[in-house]
Amino acid sequence: MGVPVELIADPGPRSIESRDGVRYVTRQPILDLHSKVHAYQLLFSDGPETVLRADRESAARAMIDNTLIFGLGKLASGLPAFVQCTAETLTDALVQVLPSGMTVLELEDAAEASPQLVAACRNLKAAGYRLALGRFAWKKGIEPLLEAAAYVKVDFARTKAPDRRMALRWLEGRPITLVAEQVQTQDEFKQARDDGFALVQGFYFCRPVLLENRKVPANRIAQIEILRALQDPSLNLHRLTQLVKRDMSLTYRILRMINSPICAMQQEVTSVQAALLAVGEDTFRRMATVAITSEMNAGQTSELLRMAFVRGRFCELAARFCALDCTEQYLLGLLSLLPAMLRTSVRELAPLLPLREVIRRALSGDDVAERRLLLWLEHYELADWEACDAIGSRIGMAAGKLFDCYQEAVVWAEAALYFS
Repeated sequence: MGVPVELIADPGPRSIESRDGVRYVTRQPILDLHSKVHAYQLLFSDGPETVLRADRESAARAMIDNTLIFGLGKLASGLPAFVQCTAETLTDALVQVLPSGMTVLELEDAAEASPQLVAACRNLKAAGYRLALGRFAWKKGIEPLLEAAAYVKVDFARTKAPDRRMALRWLEGRPITLVAEQVQTQDEFKQARDDGFALVQGFYFCRPVLLENRKVPANRIAQIEILRALQDPSLNLHRLTQLVKRDMSLTYRILRMINSPICAMQQEVTSVQAALLAVGEDTFRRMATVAITSEMNAGQTSELLRMAFVRGRFCELAARFCALDCTEQYLLGLLSLLPAMLRTSVRELAPLLPLREVIRRALSGDDVAERRLLLWLEHYELADWEACDAIGSRIGMAAGKLFDCYQEAVVWAEAALYFS
């Protein structure tokens, strides 16, 4: 999937004006060593360009403004949000418009710990904000900033192992949470854990770890067949009954639901088909989708499941605007992270899926029209705005419409996870 693009790049003559007035925002999870989401890094842009043509100060101010517009609670699902700042936005106290309890102020590449910056960081800490030092490297005079910092982030893509170990020795004994960022593989995750990092940022968790001779369990294939059946607007009750009977866990969930407050009924059932009729089509569709994908994700981070829901819903919503099958696109987005959930390769998995050949090719990464919405979202997750712009132009969808679909998908995914 590539390496995430940093939004605040080197200083230079830039503009933060967007061609179409769209404000981009995406988030990247920061996880603990048990793969539980601890916080989100929020990434913003006022246009699809990878390199913003604005000075760092203007870019940082735009980020603060965007955070206000979209709202931290919605963007970060109630978890802490890392927001990139400059020394100027901290010393000018501009960040105090953000809620202190939810905001982590990330200062990247601090050039020097000036008295004004140190005083500002101390005041912000006293006001309840947390400070993170990003792309950390030891510099003379940085100690006062470390005293105010709650987090220190070390970039795995920019530093070699000996340099990281040296930085960790300098930080030893300080009450600071260490974050390994740009961690892209399971090996890098293990290295970060062994080195003593408490948190990890990167997309290592959605890359499959291939196990030798691992086979896809047969009941997983049955569950995928159920998911496909659920996407058919004209649900065939007899066929669905036969599929559900092959999945003990789903049958159990249906029976439990009948006497739950959701169905608000107390009745006996004598067959799986009678149970399906009792819970109703709409309730069963939602319950089964969440139950099956949650079970496939067992033992993995919930963020992986959240991303799968976002991908599925996004592809379904956007498909309406580019002559693609909505239900098929939902399955493609949802199943795109199935190799990571099952820890198997897409080459082994794709031929087994009850999908059209072109969708199996899209799942495998082939450049077919059916894959382009998913490809847009994969680049969007990495904050690669330039690639998003190119794909949007290719499929004939405005950036604003695609972003609206993304926002709606995030809200839907949170509701789906809550239901589970």
